[in-house]
Amino acid sequence: EHAAAQSNKDNFTSFGLSATMDSFTVKMFEILDEPQLSICAPGNFGSVAPCSTVDFGSSEDVFAHRTDFVLQGYSGTADIRYQDRVDVTDLGNGSEEQDWAGASRTIGLVFGQAGVTSNTDIFLLAQQNDLDGLIIVTFDASGGENPPGNCRIPGENHCVPYFKSVDTTRFENLPGGIPFIMVSDIVGNQILDEVVGGSSLISIRTDVDNQGERDVKVPCGVLPGKTDKLIIFGAHHDTVYNGPGAIDDTSGSATVLELARQFAKMADERGEPEYTIKFCTFGGEEEGLHGSKAWVGKYAEYLNENLIVYINLDMNHADLERGNGLTLFGNYQSDVDHITRIVEKFKTERSDIASKYDISINVKSGAKNTPTGMPYNSDHGPFVYDIAQDEGDPNGHALVCYGSNSWEYHTYADDMSHFNEESLAVSGIIYGTYARWLAWGEV
Repeated sequence: EHAAAQSNKDNFTSFGLSATMDSFTVKMFEILDEPQLSICAPGNFGSVAPCSTVDFGSSEDVFAHRTDFVLQGYSGTADIRYQDRVDVTDLGNGSEEQDWAGASRTIGLVFGQAGVTSNTDIFLLAQQNDLDGLIIVTFDASGGENPPGNCRIPGENHCVPYFKSVDTTRFENLPGGIPFIMVSDIVGNQILDEVVGGSSLISIRTDVDNQGERDVKVPCGVLPGKTDKLIIFGAHHDTVYNGPGAIDDTSGSATVLELARQFAKMADERGEPEYTIKFCTFGGEEEGLHGSKAWVGKYAEYLNENLIVYINLDMNHADLERGNGLTLFGNYQSDVDHITRIVEKFKTERSDIASKYDISINVKSGAKNTPTGMPYNSDHGPFVYDIAQDEGDPNGHALVCYGSNSWEYHTYADDMSHFNEESLAVSGIIYGTYARWLAWGEV
């Protein structure tokens, strides 16, 4: 992450922009060693030394990290061995809190498509009920009618585990000794059949420091304007630990870099813009929006007084082999009205690109994290909700682009093999045109 931040800063400088680099110390986990997961059916001497070298007739299945299982955010450290004979408790979908009390001193097995909130909820329940470990199983809850993306990855024919974090602010103290992993549907069912329902034993080894702090970086390229009024383009330059991050969020970071390059050229041709324009990339997004939260916290008063709009590019990518949807949305009708007009102009003047994509435009002016409001799930969240200095201050203006059909999201398979660079031009041109109009009064 630090190398990506430095590279982005160097690129901003090479474009002719001034560049800054903020560093913030935040609560962060660090994976210190490769995790291990396996199960074993004891052999002839299983009662004495189960699944050891002297346990003749035993059989072991060792699962592959990143493809069969992945750590979840802020997992703890543990060394659970076969001889410990730790039971696994089937907790279903984890919704019955009374079942958790009976899982004390066992490993909880939860079947569900956990997002950030539910990951947080079940990790808290694991802590509150003294579980020795927590395994979530990813599976297709639709029964094949509408499988999630991680169950559609070509060549896999099963549901691939993926990374999600937890909301650390909800923990008084993070559990340092509870390993937290997600497994594929195949592995989950094998554990259910052979460990919960059979005589096999489980071994989990994780070495994660979730008790400390680490630095995250925020580089920005700065195009000074005639006033301190501010337009910001942003994306996150980090990725999940288990994935290359081609779509999430190399796509957004690449778009921010190209916008920075183009606006630097425009300033050479048109002169100083009316407003200052910043191009920023944020670290620590995947673990809890750490970079953007800290950056907004540091500059909240300045942003409250001067921010015109924050434009967030997070997975602004569409794979045309799977679908062509791109969603543009903002939390103020005035911004969305301008974007709607620009989209119509884009469809006319750049039909070569626009005709390939289904561009939807929405205004989300409702309450935070409601169906009609802005989600607090990417780096736009702090710019919308965290810049208020006084009671009654309005939310910040933000525009966002989300793409579609990135089935490899947060998995080992999020690589460049399915990258469609042309799709980045849609949000880049549309939002760039809006910023150009604000800055120079030209479309």
